[in-house]
Amino acid sequence: MKKAAFLFFCIILVFLISCTQNRGEKGMKGKEIADSALTEEFEVEEFSEFMERFSLEESFQLQRIKFPISVIVPDTGNEGMAPIREVIGRYDWEPLDLTYDSTYLTRPYDQYYQVVRFNNDTAVVEIRGIDNGIYADYYFELIDRKWYLVTLYEASF
Repeated sequence: MKKAAFLFFCIILVFLISCTQNRGEKGMKGKEIADSALTEEFEVEEFSEFMERFSLEESFQLQRIKFPISVIVPDTGNEGMAPIREVIGRYDWEPLDLTYDSTYLTRPYDQYYQVVRFNNDTAVVEIRGIDNGIYADYYFELIDRKWYLVTLYEASF
């Protein structure tokens, strides 16, 4: 009888120890998930990653533009094409592709270069043509640790 009681006690002890260890592992996993969520919450979005997704995914682009967006574009109705301010709504927006490849600088036609300038929580993507009239600036702003297109200046002709 003493052997049976001792064996029963050992089985209960092993069961309790294994349950306690399992609960500790689950607690650690939950803590790791919470820590990673906190890190993501305070992490500022990388501009290069944002630009790649902004250029490739139309739905993402529409989410990351502050509509209605105020833009400055050439007045095609005016002979001198003087710049005018327009407001573009979500449904009038045409998707942008701001990906840049260094071959754009050496191709036979529509050559241009692209530069990104940063200042604190803003970024300007400048596109300048080489002897072809391409000229555009796209203004992005960091809002709640995410990048948004807030305005643009398009003076190409």
